[in-house]
Amino acid sequence: MGAPTTPAETGTRPRPNPGVPAADRALTRPRRRLVAAAAALVALTALGAGSLLDLRTPAPRPTDAPADAFSADRAYEDVQVIAARTHVAGSPANEQVRAHLEQQLRGLGLETEVQDTVAPEAGQLSGAAGGATVARVRNVVARLPGTDSTGRVFLVSHYDSVQTGPGGNDDAAGTSAILEVARALTTGPRPRNDIVFVLTDAEEACLCGAAAFAASHPLAADGGVVLNLEARGSTGPVIMFETSRNNAKLVDIFGRAAPHPVGTSFAVEIYRALPNDTDFTAFLDEKFVGLNSAYIDGGAIYHTPLDTPAALDRGSLQQHGDNALGLAREFGGTDLTDLRSGHDATYFPVPGGLVRYPGTLTLPLALLAVAAVAALAWLTRRSGRASTGRLVAGFALALVPIIAAPVAAQLLWLAITTIRPGYAELLDPYRPIWYRLAVVALAAAILFAWYALTRRRIGPAALAVGGLAWLAVLGVLLAVAVPGGAYLTTLPALAGAVGGLVALRTRQTGPWPVVAVTAAAAVGVVILLPTVVLLFPALGMAMGGVAALVAVLLGLVALPVIDLLHPQAGGQRGMLALRARRLAVLPAGAAAVATVVLAGVGLAVDRFDAAHPVPTHLMYAMDAGTGQARWLSHESDPQPWTDGYVDGVTDIGDDFPGLGDAELRAGPAQPANLPAPKLELVLTDAAVGSDRTLRLRLTPQRVARIATLHVDTSTATVLRAEVAGRSVPVEPRDGKWGFGLVFHAPPAEGIEVTLAVRPLAGQVALRAMDASDGLDALPGFRPRPPAVGVVGSHSSEMLAVARTYQF
Repeated sequence: MGAPTTPAETGTRPRPNPGVPAADRALTRPRRRLVAAAAALVALTALGAGSLLDLRTPAPRPTDAPADAFSADRAYEDVQVIAARTHVAGSPANEQVRAHLEQQLRGLGLETEVQDTVAPEAGQLSGAAGGATVARVRNVVARLPGTDSTGRVFLVSHYDSVQTGPGGNDDAAGTSAILEVARALTTGPRPRNDIVFVLTDAEEACLCGAAAFAASHPLAADGGVVLNLEARGSTGPVIMFETSRNNAKLVDIFGRAAPHPVGTSFAVEIYRALPNDTDFTAFLDEKFVGLNSAYIDGGAIYHTPLDTPAALDRGSLQQHGDNALGLAREFGGTDLTDLRSGHDATYFPVPGGLVRYPGTLTLPLALLAVAAVAALAWLTRRSGRASTGRLVAGFALALVPIIAAPVAAQLLWLAITTIRPGYAELLDPYRPIWYRLAVVALAAAILFAWYALTRRRIGPAALAVGGLAWLAVLGVLLAVAVPGGAYLTTLPALAGAVGGLVALRTRQTGPWPVVAVTAAAAVGVVILLPTVVLLFPALGMAMGGVAALVAVLLGLVALPVIDLLHPQAGGQRGMLALRARRLAVLPAGAAAVATVVLAGVGLAVDRFDAAHPVPTHLMYAMDAGTGQARWLSHESDPQPWTDGYVDGVTDIGDDFPGLGDAELRAGPAQPANLPAPKLELVLTDAAVGSDRTLRLRLTPQRVARIATLHVDTSTATVLRAEVAGRSVPVEPRDGKWGFGLVFHAPPAEGIEVTLAVRPLAGQVALRAMDASDGLDALPGFRPRPPAVGVVGSHSSEMLAVARTYQF
């Protein structure tokens, strides 16, 4: 008898083992299945835990930390001063904060000044709804001269707060961190480049302080590197979430110089697509490059009275300061003349640092992943583990959990908010961890159930290839549409394909196939698990479906490892086969039970109380000409407390254009003895033809946070407009009041407004309004009970008085 021939020698395809049915042909067939599963899961769990632990904030340093180091405890002393009370732009409390900042910076021997000016908005915030927005701002600016400067490094944060809270995190944390960084920098050797500390005013109102500095301050004339420090919560890792364009060199420095670099190019892509702004927006032009960082977890207290110094996580403050100090020193000693690259970088955190590579590799890597998955599909078919039909079916069916998990997560949150409607007004629940775990468990339940139902019919190998194929396809789509996020699916798909190829080319009964697929799953864990964790606070539970989607993608990468949890069905018949099917659904059942339990625990633990009040929104608006007053609220489904003031929905745009033209819930209110703002005609000039120039003075008759002026389009068309000598855009608005102006922090002496108009009637009608904060003194107001709070809105607790004038 001659020696047996190999498949390669005969030119035929190897036949599968007839004792193993087609439905059970997997990428790995370890002899000791449970041992292999346990080893793989322990390894992946340990790696996942390490990835999450790497996101922890550092321990805060005490007040006796070395002089050249950042101390969160030292910075916290300034937080307590800055956020001692609410200090909205233009208020006496904000003047006290500004005086403290000047004293601290001058005490360090820094050249310090106050930029006092009127500036337009940057970006589109609250005032934009009412018209062109300007503000009176007072920025605190200090400079540490460099020894041989090649440019300037700007450390930026805002020192004003919202009207509804003292801003212990937003942004007393960033401001105090900059004060501590300034102290540390003045302690050691002087940097090569100028370091400029910019503490801006009126960020919460309109970003006007940053806009004023970037556009008109002499130190900003030549541009430079901007490091903006923000907070949108109370805890969590500091995430570098926004950059200027062509950021590859900046990201390289960030990964090298920041002691705790947490940031992803995916976050940059998300933020660029969202209608959000910070002071960093004012610096996004050709003169400046830079990085924007914030911690964002604990968002329930954002812009509320609960944002006190006591709510601040000093670990987050320590990370903010450590990174800012490290970057200031690095940029302070770097040649700043050429920090723009020709492309954006792709980057993401891993234990111990930040992986980064050129964005030019995004599409080639995505195409390589597609080729690798195609090669895996070919080898899977050639080795007899799946037919072409099963591979196609595996690809089609893998779309089921990709769609079902995010949809189910959104439905879960809809059910929870139906039970607890107060969540609709929060960025996130006060104690969101249980709900986040419930979403992950739900995604796991859907993935496990889908796998148990399709595994025997389609086969483990075909489903694994199908899942990786979707990741590769998504990688190409992201590379084209959202390049910074392509790594999320491209790299796991590429690793999974390589792992599968290695598994198929090694001895199936040995350990190496299990090692190969576990290593591939490890890439998915390192990349996708931190993404799931960071997405929850970034997008809130209202968009928990996005985190559920990423969790399912992680599960698809790990399918060959998940398969080890399933009993091998090959050759089993009768009761053994039935037992195998029952065991296969255990993971899905356990995850489903966990979903219900975790959601239930969340509802039981995260109840509204005095320390965690249900948020409510209420305003008061009065027409001083008619004496009519209303309570107003933007709650779509009013809480019981709010429901006592408002009933039906009304459009307030015609009566109070300074509040925007949105439909709000309204209810009758008693008129208060409050004066309307005074509007005087200072000078009128006849122009060519019938056009007129009206020079007006708008003067609040009480302490006001906002003053607004609108022109009735049926009486005149506005051609040009100036406020305090500055031109403002004339952009027609829909509705009765075609031109609008919103002025934040109006001075007591009033605002001079010049309008060039073309009258359409005998007199020009103008609507003046001012707004202050606080409803306690109004007739008919009932104070909130302890468990009822204030929603974090720029219009919460607003008291507006308006009147129409004819000229």
